[in-house]
Amino acid sequence: MQSITLRFLASHPTTSPSAARIPGGTVLRWVDEAGFACASAWARGPCITQFVGSAAFLQPIRPGDLVEVHARLAYTQDATLNLVLDVRSGSVQGGALHDVVHCVAAYTAVDAEERPRSVDRWMPDTPGDIALAQRVQAHLEAARAAQ
Repeated sequence: MQSITLRFLASHPTTSPSAARIPGGTVLRWVDEAGFACASAWARGPCITQFVGSAAFLQPIRPGDLVEVHARLAYTQDATLNLVLDVRSGSVQGGALHDVVHCVAAYTAVDAEERPRSVDRWMPDTPGDIALAQRVQAHLEAARAAQ
């Protein structure tokens, strides 16, 4: 599967109904879950999170909001699956969903002993997908260089 979209109502077990917003850590957990689902589907097996970065929060998510987390494969390399993830939210009663977080992530496909294993290659073929893959690759390379 090249992409996946998770949709659900925002809730958090430690957030009281009167809380004003969902914690950022909860939103990042949702991002990782969508990324894991997309990567594992493409790899047809388990994956582990290697990197999640560039998560700038643009606006809060409120308890009860409709949330959409979209994970999309940007490109693959050997055992690594590189994705772009977008989170949007809005009122469950309808209307436009608003951008909440955009970020990139890398997952590694692993075997039963958690050793990296090769995955089917996916390379973008449209101009938009090629540009997206180049942006993701540049970001991941910059993040690795900064470590």
